[in-house]
Amino acid sequence: MKKVLISLLATMACFSAANAQSIIDADDQRNPNDFYVKVSSTGKKAMPYPAVRESDVVWEMVVWRDIDLNEKFNQFFYYPVDDEKDTQGRVNLVNLLVKAVENGEIPAFETDDMVKEFDPAEAMRQLAGEAYTKEVEATDEQGNQIWDDETGEALMVTKTFTRSFKKESAKKLHIKEKWYIDKQDSRQKVRILALSFDYLKENVNNEEVPAISFWIPMDDMRVRDLLVNANAYDENNDVRGRSYDDIFIQRYFDSYIVRESNTQSRKLEDYLTGEDAILQSQIIEDKIFDIESDMWEY
Repeated sequence: MKKVLISLLATMACFSAANAQSIIDADDQRNPNDFYVKVSSTGKKAMPYPAVRESDVVWEMVVWRDIDLNEKFNQFFYYPVDDEKDTQGRVNLVNLLVKAVENGEIPAFETDDMVKEFDPAEAMRQLAGEAYTKEVEATDEQGNQIWDDETGEALMVTKTFTRSFKKESAKKLHIKEKWYIDKQDSRQKVRILALSFDYLKENVNNEEVPAISFWIPMDDMRVRDLLVNANAYDENNDVRGRSYDDIFIQRYFDSYIVRESNTQSRKLEDYLTGEDAILQSQIIEDKIFDIESDMWEY
């Protein structure tokens, strides 16, 4: 018994020493903005959605929603716009997705049907403003101006200039989602299928015009793994670590329906305006939730 006790104490001493060393090492690696190392939001994997069989789906409906980032409730999606101001581990959702597409980490598609996939370079070209040509003064490799020996005037050349994506102009998200009823548990469920965003793109006349980005497949595990490791701002608790994956699963956002699946694939704005469009959006919303409650009526 005495030998067992000595062995146990020796083991505990080794563990305490190792733990103390790990704390010292962690302190050396921590962010100066924190007094402890944050590791709970890195390297996580999203939990896959439960498998759904075709025979278990007894009803489904596709709707498209807009999430206005100008609304106060949705502004955690938008800030911080400048990545250099991201001192608390937060990141702008659009910046996160654009960087991941540019690096080839997640796929991007031309339309919400998600048939034609862009390669990263093509996706970024589609996102950027239109290139333009301009006559400028010619310079050599050292940047010195070149002069025309015959006329004595500055030599002019025509150059093509490209534009970059203005991330601060992305202030509206579009999501495509499918509502369905699973007869296995007789519950109505929803799955977000795709996401894109509106932004301003400069045309050849240097005018800013509205444009829509590529579409991101939100059901793709590569996208979900990216979102689960990205924290958004929580006004009630800075340490809660609410990821973008959590936000979309819990539907922690304010939105309004702009289209439902229909014969002519029309948006509400194609045939309604003003209060009529708002009213129809709410009618569709009510119809979705009434379907589940109606299942329990006898």
